[in-house]
Amino acid sequence: MLLNLLVSTTGMLGAYALYQLLKLVYREYNSPLRYLPGPKPTHFLFGNLKDIWKAENSVLHEQWVQEYGPTLTYKGFLGLTRLYTTDTKALNHFLTHSYIYQKPEPQRYNLARIVGPGVLVAEEDVHRQQRKIMNPAFGFPQVRELTGIFIAKSLELRDIWASQVTTSGGTARIDILPWLGKATLDIIGLAGFNYHFNSLSSESQTELANAFSTIFLSITQMNPVRIVQSWIPVLRFIPTKLDSVIEKSQATMMNIARKLVQDSKKEMAENGTFEKGRSRDLLSLLVRANTAKDIPVSQRLSDEDVLAQIPTFLVAGHETTSTGTTWALFALTQNQAAQTRLRNELLSVSTDNPTMDELNALPYLDCVVRETLRIHAPVPSTIRIATQDDVVPLATPLTDVNGNVHETIKVTKGQTIMIPILAMNRDKAIWGPDSMEFIPERWESETPISNSLPGVWGHMLTFLGGPRACIGYRFSLVEMKALLFTLVRAFEFDLAVAADDVGKKSGIVQRPILKSEPEKGNQLPLLVKPYVRS
Repeated sequence: MLLNLLVSTTGMLGAYALYQLLKLVYREYNSPLRYLPGPKPTHFLFGNLKDIWKAENSVLHEQWVQEYGPTLTYKGFLGLTRLYTTDTKALNHFLTHSYIYQKPEPQRYNLARIVGPGVLVAEEDVHRQQRKIMNPAFGFPQVRELTGIFIAKSLELRDIWASQVTTSGGTARIDILPWLGKATLDIIGLAGFNYHFNSLSSESQTELANAFSTIFLSITQMNPVRIVQSWIPVLRFIPTKLDSVIEKSQATMMNIARKLVQDSKKEMAENGTFEKGRSRDLLSLLVRANTAKDIPVSQRLSDEDVLAQIPTFLVAGHETTSTGTTWALFALTQNQAAQTRLRNELLSVSTDNPTMDELNALPYLDCVVRETLRIHAPVPSTIRIATQDDVVPLATPLTDVNGNVHETIKVTKGQTIMIPILAMNRDKAIWGPDSMEFIPERWESETPISNSLPGVWGHMLTFLGGPRACIGYRFSLVEMKALLFTLVRAFEFDLAVAADDVGKKSGIVQRPILKSEPEKGNQLPLLVKPYVRS
């Protein structure tokens, strides 16, 4: 009986897999993109992906654009075609038509295992509803109220580094990446949902931090079983050791998140508002917005949707800002003139506790942040899939392999499209021949920066654009400015290794590694010494 059931199940799975494979073969054979130029695949199973994985982010794609033009195709897993374009009109179309171009289901599945059904995962009307409720919490007035938290944690990190410098006799070698990660985790805990991680002041992690770290590392590490399950949904029902680890950590995270939401709702119900201590955090603002009289009950978020925003805050508000600030300090070690100029500007402020408005009034600090997020975008690319057939306009007509010229391209349902964030941020056609160099002064130029990119901020794609642009970009920018303001005023920074030893490795974000020590994972050691005012 058991054997018959096993044989039957195996047969059904095999038939299902064959059906899906034939569908893919049929779609590939009939794809209107099959005549587009592009590199030949170098692996029967992984197409061009192994070459991409070996290269640094965007480098190989940028070479292909030089060779084949701004719109091309290459092969992904199972030899499936991926559309890649740096055409600004096409990218604007993909980003603004978010109901047609959505995150692929495998990526949504993996991301949902970290954050649940939050705004990062939701699509169509569900995403629109969540975004509408959450928007009020991320405006500049709200971020202004949170700036004190950003500064307080920046000062705490400054004092820790100052102690290490003193212990080391005046100059300390500090791996800045994990320290900035601790600072931003503390910040998002307090600013996001009034939770004290105390990462900077404690050797041991809190229960919530442990749960989140376990899930995050499990999902971002390469795992063949996870890859297969993400692409073949029927196999997700087969339990694995990884599933057990994730489920246990998720249960811990959701129990704590549920209590945080309940506490926030209880305080709101009892007082009609929030006490001063809770009035500023994003979760409290979300709870208040979700119960506003002008929001119909049918359009309010469920408790599960509200809960899902807590791990969403952690992912979006923690990793990206710590990585961006790490790259900013790296860039300043490679441009000492910029570091000196920035420090002089920061020291012109008479207080260690600036307001958001005071931070935003510093023009060269703004230039440094913009240039860092241009050339070191924390998220180098993203991916979309067409949910229906569509015709995409082009700013630059393309010539296919048969010599035919096209002013539009046709995509069919199921087509994968790459959104090249980093490549667009350093495209020579937009930024000029020095586009690969860190030059904050480019933002002072009287010549206007190109407005052809459909980005929500800074004429670049770092925070994307359209309906799915990063909702928290204002929060991230002020947080990054607060960290740089405090640290660059206090210290001088030099790179502790040769510049060509620093590479980039992507998980969800692109972090630094040392090519000479890949086994040690992500790190960026800097030589830190106190700045002594003359």
